[in-house]
Amino acid sequence: MTDFAATKAMFDLPKDVIYLDGNSLGPLPHAASGRVSDMMTREWGQMLITGWNKAGWMAMPTKLGDRIGHLIGAEPGSVVTGDTLSIKVYQAVASALELRPDRKVVLSDSGNFPTDLYMVEGLLRSLGPEYELRVVAPDEVPGSITEDVAVLMLTEVDYRSGRLHDMKALTELAHANGTITVWDLAHSAGAIPVDLSGCSADFAVGCTYKYLNGGPGAPAFVYVAPRLAERVRPALSGWLGHEAPFAFDLDYRPGDGIERMRVGTPPVIQMTALSAAMDVWDMADIQDVRAKSIELTELFIERVEAACPGLELASPRDPEQRGSQVSFRFADGYAAMQALIAHGVVGDFRAPDIMRFGFTPLYIDAQDVEHAVSILADIMTNRLWDTPEFKVRQRVT
Repeated sequence: MTDFAATKAMFDLPKDVIYLDGNSLGPLPHAASGRVSDMMTREWGQMLITGWNKAGWMAMPTKLGDRIGHLIGAEPGSVVTGDTLSIKVYQAVASALELRPDRKVVLSDSGNFPTDLYMVEGLLRSLGPEYELRVVAPDEVPGSITEDVAVLMLTEVDYRSGRLHDMKALTELAHANGTITVWDLAHSAGAIPVDLSGCSADFAVGCTYKYLNGGPGAPAFVYVAPRLAERVRPALSGWLGHEAPFAFDLDYRPGDGIERMRVGTPPVIQMTALSAAMDVWDMADIQDVRAKSIELTELFIERVEAACPGLELASPRDPEQRGSQVSFRFADGYAAMQALIAHGVVGDFRAPDIMRFGFTPLYIDAQDVEHAVSILADIMTNRLWDTPEFKVRQRVT
C-alpha cells in the first residue's frame, strides 16, 4: 500500500496553503531543486559539452519515457519525452493520417482541450482543403466514428468537467471502422490508471507538469504502439529523430522505433527536474492513487453540496466516470476562485463559469479537503468574493 504521508513529505508545499491545482501545475518536489543545482554545477559546469556523453543527457528522453510509460500501461521503449504537448499532438496526428491516406477526416469532441484542435486545424490547412476536422459533442463520439474517419483524437479526461472517456471501448470501435486513435493523457497520466497496451491504443501524448509534477515548461511525451513504430513517418523530421544524427547526412532517415519521434535538443534542465519528480512515483502505486482520489473527490462533493448550495456540480457524479478533479459551476466563479486563493485554497477557473479543483493524493489528504470546504463555505455564505479586487481578470486564470 502506498504511504501517502510519506509522499506528501516529498513536496515543498507552502505553509497555510491547500493546493488543489495540481491538475494544472504540480508542486515542487523537495529533491528537484538540489537535483537541478547539481546538474547545473557538477554536470554542465564541470563537464561542459562532454555531459552529453558523461552525464547521459542524450539518453534522458527515452529513459524518462520508460518511467512515464510504467504509469500509462505502455510497453518498454514505446514512449519518448521532449518538446511541448502541442508539438507532440501535431506529430502524432500527422503520422496517424499518413497511415490512412484514403481518408481525410479527423474526429474530435467539443470537450477536447482547444490547443489540440488548434494544432489539427493548422495541420489540416497545410494538407489541403479536402481535409476536415469534425468536432461533435462528447456523447456523440461513438456514433460519429464512421468509415470516412482517418483519426480519432480525444483527450481522455475533459479538462473542464473531468468527464472520463472509455478508452478501451472507443479504441475498439475505432479499430472496427479502420480508424487510428490518438489519445491525449494530459489529465490522465499520474491521475488515473491508464492501459495503453491493454486498450491497443495507437498513439498517445501528454504533458508532465500536471500530475507528474515536472515543473512549469516540463517536457511532453509521445507514445507509439510498437506494432506501428517502424511504420510511422514523423512529419517533424528533426535532427535527433534521424537514424544517425552525428553522421550529418543531408537526407533524413527515421531512427529506430520511438527514437524517430524525437525532434530537437532535449531540455536537460527541465528533464532533470522531471527525473526528481518521477522518484516520488517510485513510492506510489497508481491503483492506490486512484482509490484515494475517488475517496477525496467524493468527500469534497458531499461537503460542498451540503455547505454551498449556490454551486452546481459540473463533473460526473459517478466517480468511475470522472478523472481526479471536481468542477462546480457558479456565475461569478472567477471572483469566487480569486477570493478562495486569497484565503489559502488554490484551485483555478475555466471559462465561462467553471471553478475547478484537482485532487492529488500524493500530497492532498482528507484533512485538507475538510479545511478547504470550510473556507469555501465562508466565502460563499458571506459573499466574500463580491468585491472589485476579485473581479479583475488576470492573464492566467
